Amino acid sequence: MATPVVTKTAWKLQEIVAHASNVSSLVLGKASGRLLATGGDDCRVNLWSINKPNCIMSLTGHTSPVESVRLNTPEELIVAGSQSGSIRVWDLEAAKILRTLMGHKANICSLDFHPYGEFVASGSQDTNIKLWDIRRKGCVFRYRGHSQAVRCLRFSPDGKWLASAADDHTVKLWDLTAGKMMSEFPGHTGPVNVVEFHPNEYLLASGSSDRTIRFWDLEKFQVVSCIEGEPGPVRSVLFNPDGCCLYSGCQDSLRVYGWEPERCFDVVLVNWGKVADLAICNDQLIGVAFSQSNVSSYVVDLTRVTRTGTVAQDPVQDSRPITQQLPHPSAPLRRIYERPSTTCSKPQRVKHNSESERRSPSSEEEREERESRAEIQNAEDYNEIFQPKNSINDPARRAPGEPKSSASFALAGRTPPRRSEPFPAPLEDDASSSRGPSQAFVARPSPDLISELFLLPSDTATAKDASKPSPAMDMQFPVPNLEIPPRPPVVTSTPAPKSEPAIIPATRNEPIGLKASEFLPAVKISQQAELVDEDAMSQIRKGHDTMCVVLTSRHKNLDTVRAVWTTSDIKTSVDSAVAINDLSVVVDLLNIVNQKASLWKLDLCTTVLPQIEKLLQSKYESYVQTGCTSLKLILQRFLPLITDILAAPPSVGVDISREERLHKCRLCYKQLKSISGLVKSKSGLSGRHGSAFRELHLLMASLD
Repeated sequence: MATPVVTKTAWKLQEIVAHASNVSSLVLGKASGRLLATGGDDCRVNLWSINKPNCIMSLTGHTSPVESVRLNTPEELIVAGSQSGSIRVWDLEAAKILRTLMGHKANICSLDFHPYGEFVASGSQDTNIKLWDIRRKGCVFRYRGHSQAVRCLRFSPDGKWLASAADDHTVKLWDLTAGKMMSEFPGHTGPVNVVEFHPNEYLLASGSSDRTIRFWDLEKFQVVSCIEGEPGPVRSVLFNPDGCCLYSGCQDSLRVYGWEPERCFDVVLVNWGKVADLAICNDQLIGVAFSQSNVSSYVVDLTRVTRTGTVAQDPVQDSRPITQQLPHPSAPLRRIYERPSTTCSKPQRVKHNSESERRSPSSEEEREERESRAEIQNAEDYNEIFQPKNSINDPARRAPGEPKSSASFALAGRTPPRRSEPFPAPLEDDASSSRGPSQAFVARPSPDLISELFLLPSDTATAKDASKPSPAMDMQFPVPNLEIPPRPPVVTSTPAPKSEPAIIPATRNEPIGLKASEFLPAVKISQQAELVDEDAMSQIRKGHDTMCVVLTSRHKNLDTVRAVWTTSDIKTSVDSAVAINDLSVVVDLLNIVNQKASLWKLDLCTTVLPQIEKLLQSKYESYVQTGCTSLKLILQRFLPLITDILAAPPSVGVDISREERLHKCRLCYKQLKSISGLVKSKSGLSGRHGSAFRELHLLMASLD
């Protein structure tokens, strides 16, 4: 009897080098699940077809790193926001820039297209939300209410509402017709990273850095349920198309939740790290993640994932999967969105803030639009996705005075998403496909064999744009990390092998400064010596004792700090950690304290601020991130208090407690002034570091 073939539930599809520098943002096309857009520190927006190694199109025009990207529902328009606050909209079918929108004063953190009208919403680090009319190049309305950066924006399925999530721990719902806030949803204790509307019912889900997902009833404007115990900050959630469940992209796993009552139906292990976006197509969930200049895509077979219908389940909250149920035929629990039968042209009775918001495009904006380009990198993949009717460079389709390069293709329609085939799942026990790229002792075949097996592109195609970064090979093939001589060299942000980087990333695939070859005995070229297990183990053990001593010492120091914490207050435990003179211990302790803002006191700031200054200058990315988080908490909670106390007139008589508080405030103010110069010098950096330092610089503006 033949053995049944068992395939994997989740697998890695491919990994590509997406940009010449770090990737700063990405988005998946939700309609097809096959189109991927990436924004990078190189100021470009690149478009990719999932599971294809070559870049389809590269969009230029931004002069600062691209912080946010978004595709519209038909996947024919793309909008990208930069670090400088500018927004650009490209028409992918016409392969040209459509609009340049200026108005924000800081980073663009979030974007979304209106589902029916030609409108774009943008959220910025300047705390403002703006609604733009793409046709008239103008800001239709500005929504104010958040006190910190707006991290996510989503239009409701009927296009009448806009939900916003921000670092101020709140979710707000805006009425586009009335131009005002409908409701505010408090409850999260950390920055809210993502919001998502239910596809049918009046229900909203929000995910936060406090490791919770909250569900909000949009009729009663109250919380429905709260899912706690996420393994890390919630950054990506997605409702199933029929609305039966919610998928949460967690650290190295996919979780499936119900909300009435709150319940985890299934957990699928996926080694995708911090997944950035999710999409569903052909009963497969596509997840994408990025690290430095690389972007990885993963697939989860949803036919093997436990989901549920609208019938409420056992209220016991645990993570045990339950049997899948079919959707209940009865009516839904909530009101259903009424979608318009025809495309609406604009929200009704939309107000204008001021005359300046409706200004005509300036000559500078028109010049920037002329300098923006849409460079088609791979015509074959482009034609496959967009199906152009007209030929390349058809003069009849070009606008008068438009350069030939900016309107390379004219298209009649998109490839229907349902025509794409599901990605084939690898075998469960296939050792060759399950081996990761980081494993050592990989036998590499000859270049001729590689070319024969994988049908490499022609010399003409591979030689094209040799100066641009080349994508890595698809990771679904049995042999990872294939080095193919005919392809141009990959331009990455990873430095030369012999030199350590200036900043050591928090998430890296291999230890800095360690190479597998250093642990193996030297082999002479003239004779091929066999690797003996004893020799290999002796080489691997080199330095092991030293590492054990270091880790044992760190563990002992942490035990000391924990013992002080249990017997004394938090201030004493922090003092003991500082006295140890080991930044790693300070980082471990701050990572705990940062999760509960109520632990912070003014006297704690005087001890921590000098350590924060050291962390911000560290070469370790994780140290810098911890320092930024702690400094942000201090600035938000204590800077107004410090400035008020220092500005207050002297009191009459002797007040010892006030004098002590005044002394602490003076000390903190002096330390913050010292740190402000460092923050200002680093605010010009690109990527996530620069964004964090610019936000801190804005918070410290009152010190100047």
